[in-house]
Amino acid sequence: MTQGTTYSVVFENNDGMDPVDMKAETDSILARFDMSLSLYKDSSIVSKINRNEEVIPDKWFSDVFQRSKEIFRLTGGAFDITVAPLVKAWGFGPDERRINDHELIDSLRNLVGLDKVVLRDGRIIKKDERIMLDFNAIAQGYAVDVIASFLDEHGIGSYLVEIGGEVRVKGDKGGSLWKIGIDRPVDNNLSPGSDLTAVIEMKDRSLATSGNYRKFYVEDGIKYSHTIDPRTGYPARNRLLSATILASECYAADAVATACMVMGKDKTIEFLGRHPEFDAYLVYSDEEGNFRTWMTDSMKGFISQY
Repeated sequence: MTQGTTYSVVFENNDGMDPVDMKAETDSILARFDMSLSLYKDSSIVSKINRNEEVIPDKWFSDVFQRSKEIFRLTGGAFDITVAPLVKAWGFGPDERRINDHELIDSLRNLVGLDKVVLRDGRIIKKDERIMLDFNAIAQGYAVDVIASFLDEHGIGSYLVEIGGEVRVKGDKGGSLWKIGIDRPVDNNLSPGSDLTAVIEMKDRSLATSGNYRKFYVEDGIKYSHTIDPRTGYPARNRLLSATILASECYAADAVATACMVMGKDKTIEFLGRHPEFDAYLVYSDEEGNFRTWMTDSMKGFISQY
């Protein structure tokens, strides 16, 4: 268990390393990671920054903050870690309290915008002290990259690292490509791997999937997804059901997948046309409510089953 979910690490052990020791080191890294970037830890660095307490960001925080800035610019603001006040207001934060006050939601939009926060001389500086940060849409993928770097440091040439469905692989698995299942984005599909829409074969790449079929609630007949559009202040509502992104690093796959859910199918396809460094597999519903899929041309070579 880690970060409110599960993780797994599979590696080819050619040097006689003790898996028990490797697991202990991995658990230690993930525990320290939470104390940097987890909103669910009151004493984490991000929690203290959100409370405007005096704290010096560590390397992980500083690194993922700068990478978040990159994805923010890349996606035209569709990915934005300052969305935290809105996430909390819609009931998807750690305290899960919903505030159905649309005037409040609209006012909170004034606190959103990563251009309102800078990291300068080792300190986070906000234009408004009420601004809060939420790394949940990038931290899990970044944690995958952190564990992958740990395995690289041990000279491991073939591995899979997975945290909550975000994946990074290196090398192959006994001469075969790694096979990653993509869950069918059906509401309340809570059993990963039990109902797949595709299997993707990959090597030396990262993969992340974002969707609206697990974290949501229905109120007065309206479905509210956990994916908040930072530009409107409201949960994203479009026909895109899930976005699977392949990238070289998992933090980028994680963040871009979230941005795709905000942008919707058509804007996502336009975005991917401008950024061939990403491959994608999208699942969406047509006007009749039928499942449809779309993928980048190069992704077609990775699909082994769909």
